[in-house]
Amino acid sequence: MVTQVRHPIWLPEVRSAGAKTFATLYALESFARATISSVVPIQAYEILRNEQGVSILYTAVAMLGLSATLFMPMLISRFSRRWVYTAGVFAIALGSVLFVFHTLPAQVGGMLLRVMGASALAITLNLYIMDHIRKADVMRAESIRITWSMLAWTGGPTLGILLYTRFGILAPHLLVIAFAAVLLALFWYFRLSDNIAIRPGVIRPANPLSNIRRFAAQPRLRLAWLIAFGRSCFWTTFFVYGPLLMVVTGQGELAGGLLVSAGNALLFTGIWWGRIGRRFGLRNIVALAFVALSVALFLAAAAGGAHPLLAGGLLLIGAFFAVALDALGSTPFIRAVRVYERPQMSAVYRTFLDLSELLPPLVYSIVLAFFGIGATFGILGIFTLVCGAIAYRYLPRSM
Repeated sequence: MVTQVRHPIWLPEVRSAGAKTFATLYALESFARATISSVVPIQAYEILRNEQGVSILYTAVAMLGLSATLFMPMLISRFSRRWVYTAGVFAIALGSVLFVFHTLPAQVGGMLLRVMGASALAITLNLYIMDHIRKADVMRAESIRITWSMLAWTGGPTLGILLYTRFGILAPHLLVIAFAAVLLALFWYFRLSDNIAIRPGVIRPANPLSNIRRFAAQPRLRLAWLIAFGRSCFWTTFFVYGPLLMVVTGQGELAGGLLVSAGNALLFTGIWWGRIGRRFGLRNIVALAFVALSVALFLAAAAGGAHPLLAGGLLLIGAFFAVALDALGSTPFIRAVRVYERPQMSAVYRTFLDLSELLPPLVYSIVLAFFGIGATFGILGIFTLVCGAIAYRYLPRSM
């Protein structure tokens, strides 16, 4: 009948998700996180007035965040990716609300929400990428994603410090909330699907302990995790102890923000590193980057608190090679993980970030009880050198 004609509903056309889609989302997420990346450790130092206390605080928050990461597959299974991603955006925004109170309980709550939000966003976005990007295109797509985030990680830390020092604690955190709102709106505009059609009929249970055992039983996944953990340990040290080095040696808060921004400005080399990796092989470039990073860290440790500006410059050299690991380091995992295990293995893989925020501060809190802040860079240099040796020995030549 004529009265039963269903008129079409016209929706705005959205292109299928590709490398630029995920680069855009990651860039906005980076703005929301980078804006206060230098503010958070300085706020913690202002509350605790002790570098060792800051290390202990970061260790405690990372332990709690690790638990949230391991249970993320259960949340994805129960609520779907899009709602977990949405909850992650809200967690980052709510974390900034708590930071404004500038008390120790609020600082702990804000840092924990920030870690949980970042975990939710990283795991869900990684699953979307694996669904929509071919394995052959992963190296190129990842280098584009890292490069597009350059503006956020370059200008964000300095902008956050400037807002914090000139306009007070509220200004940088309001900006974080604004970026989170734009990110959420754009995510829903893209209408990313969970690609149910390509999933297998049987999905493994999402028990965290069984997932860890399954992950640990696969050598290539273990290797991928170690590479990611090594590079993330550097960035944790750079973001937290770089600004602390500037503050405790009298260079000032702005110097700390400028150091972090300068290091992040090197993210523009991500596309270049991607091309180099395709030209000379993933194994060679990853191993080279780890070794060069270690040398820079050893020299920064030697400069230490006696020559903080020189130490900062050496950390920037290390950051240059760490960008190579950012651009190429996810490729071993994405190429090795099985399709039917992606949610579970992605959650275990993501623990590299939580543990990199847990273990280095824990070790440094012990080291700082006996040595100056420069010793933290030397300890890290030893570990990254080990990572480089393992990567060169076990990464397949064909990867």
